[in-house]
Amino acid sequence: MTNFIRIMIADDYEIIREGIKRVLEFEDNIKVVAESVDGNDVINQVKILKPDVLLLDMSMPGHSGLEILKFLRDENLEIKVIILTIERGADIINAAIEAGADGYVVKESTTAEIVEAINTVYQGKKYLDKSLMGLMFNKYNHQNKESIFDELSKRELEITYWISKGYSNREIAGELFLSEKTIKNNLTRIFKKLEVKDRVHAAVLAVTNDIESHYNRD
Repeated sequence: MTNFIRIMIADDYEIIREGIKRVLEFEDNIKVVAESVDGNDVINQVKILKPDVLLLDMSMPGHSGLEILKFLRDENLEIKVIILTIERGADIINAAIEAGADGYVVKESTTAEIVEAINTVYQGKKYLDKSLMGLMFNKYNHQNKESIFDELSKRELEITYWISKGYSNREIAGELFLSEKTIKNNLTRIFKKLEVKDRVHAAVLAVTNDIESHYNRD
């Protein structure tokens, strides 16, 4: 197979890197092309090798994971970044998301979840470790479950539902037979009503508040 998802693993613990490599070796569509133990080296290797997905530890010598992530986004480098860390704090997760992370996975996750995260972000979607959903719910618990979606129109609720499934604007437009411009206009209103900054936060809010039951309600 030639169309590999090219992966770089950045973690200063060899046992972590080797463990991830062994897991990914069983995946036909994934290939580890580089490793790094230092923040400065991560930046240099990414520039040269241009991997598809970077698995990035939050705590790196030289530069932290967040500093590396911000640098990559400032440089407009087209690489998907999954934060792979032991950090579970809601503030840390939000900082990573706002800095431009495509995925956030804790190191205790199952191998299947790491592989799922890689495939998901490679397709242009966002990924949040399932074990963190409850944690993120607490951050957004300023509204009760019954009222969170009350201000959304039926169309806005539909769009929010598809956001929670990781669909892009183009994919949502296809599902609802609308133009991408219409989806974008609705998203602006949705973010304002839900009091979130972007689609990732909207998706977290939707999933943790069981949007599926609201969406399927007659």
